[in-house]
Amino acid sequence: MAKTLFEKIWDKHVIKTIEDGPSVLYIDKHFIHEVTSPQAFKGLEQRGLKVFRPKQVVATADHNVPTINQHLPIKEELSRKQVQTLKENCEKFGIELYGLGHPYQGIVHVIGPELGVTQPGMTIVCGDSHTSTHGAFGTIAFGIGTSEVEMVLATQCLLQSKPKLMRINVEGKLNKGVVSKDIILYIISLISASGATGYAVEYAGSAIRNLSMEARMTICNMSIEMGARCGMIAPDEITFNYVKGRQFAPAGKAWDEAWAYWKTLYSDADAKFDKEININARDIEPMITYGTNPGMGIGVSGHVPALTEIDEKEKPSFEKSLLYMGLEPGTNIKGKKVDYVFIGSCTNSRIEDLRMVAAFVKGKHKADDVEVWIVPGSKQVEKQAKEEGIDKVFEEAGFILRQPGCSACLGMNEDKIPAGKYCISTSNRNFEGRQGPNARTFLASPLTAAAAAITGEVADVRELISTALEVE
Repeated sequence: MAKTLFEKIWDKHVIKTIEDGPSVLYIDKHFIHEVTSPQAFKGLEQRGLKVFRPKQVVATADHNVPTINQHLPIKEELSRKQVQTLKENCEKFGIELYGLGHPYQGIVHVIGPELGVTQPGMTIVCGDSHTSTHGAFGTIAFGIGTSEVEMVLATQCLLQSKPKLMRINVEGKLNKGVVSKDIILYIISLISASGATGYAVEYAGSAIRNLSMEARMTICNMSIEMGARCGMIAPDEITFNYVKGRQFAPAGKAWDEAWAYWKTLYSDADAKFDKEININARDIEPMITYGTNPGMGIGVSGHVPALTEIDEKEKPSFEKSLLYMGLEPGTNIKGKKVDYVFIGSCTNSRIEDLRMVAAFVKGKHKADDVEVWIVPGSKQVEKQAKEEGIDKVFEEAGFILRQPGCSACLGMNEDKIPAGKYCISTSNRNFEGRQGPNARTFLASPLTAAAAAITGEVADVRELISTALEVE
């Protein structure tokens, strides 16, 4: 019987299916951080339970950490308490922690892949919605709630209902200046922020197959922003070459066995999906959001929709969104002044993202009235950036390479965007107050963000980029 990639992995991990109910799904890897784990550990203590399989749990501190002077005590009391509580819980329950100061510390969805913890065919969960990132390796990876975190810690299993299946095919060659972040922002603008609700989404097509692993992670990362339960891409030689030789990747005979299995992970030619969407890569231009959900996106050369272009039912929320953003219907977004540029987050903080930005800004300098924050996704990314001299390129451009953390992706740490200020951000969400109370966020690719840093406004990177610059 023909199966999709999702079905092959799902079926291999189902322990039991409850009649007319959910399945008991075995979880291979469980990532935890300081925000969604304290209550789960407290629940275990109250019930006198141990962590069932601590070796399958990976812990790091990322959401609440500062990105400058990490050797000093954390200033914000709540952030300091959460990071300290994670440390105490990991010591108590025998879980290895990659905390501040550890060479493997970083954003949870960056360190898993770069350490070789994330591998094809796995089931992976974390108390964080952007766990879908790991699906780039051909895994079923999704975010869970705190009570579910407790369930996985206690049993290494989870009750889950099987989602519907969607495949999004992106065929053709990308235009100059268009990268993976533009692909996913285009898809979300096309089907809306709720267009994949209830689905597990597989991305396929020649444009997807030609992407690097870092670029694939960006796409799977934002699957949740269109309501999907998870996103995934079938593993191939690009995947295998990325994983091979990493710290926790299989080696020797174990590698040969794993590789033999991984090569079977693809959707069969006659596998059935509940829904399929076909996209021509040539239709995608550099994208940017204008509103307060990731589905409110347009090509950078386009305009904010006029009221006549909006469905009557959607007008109240549309007008509320534009009021928050300080934008008028029907106006161009290109040329809009920006105050901050944030390049980082679990969406775009890997070494490839930093290389892309460095190649673009080399020999240029930021606009005088723009503040630029470059935040690597991990200590390893930070180290590699310094070894390659990327930090020097940034310094000469007036950028500063900070220390690893979630940073200005969300207003949960010290890196907040001031009220009323505009930030062009490579992160994944532009909700009201996401980057700080009353902060205004434009989501874009690292290239489009870098263009804004240099020009001081929303710019079309195609007008600035050299045809010789190779990206993704």
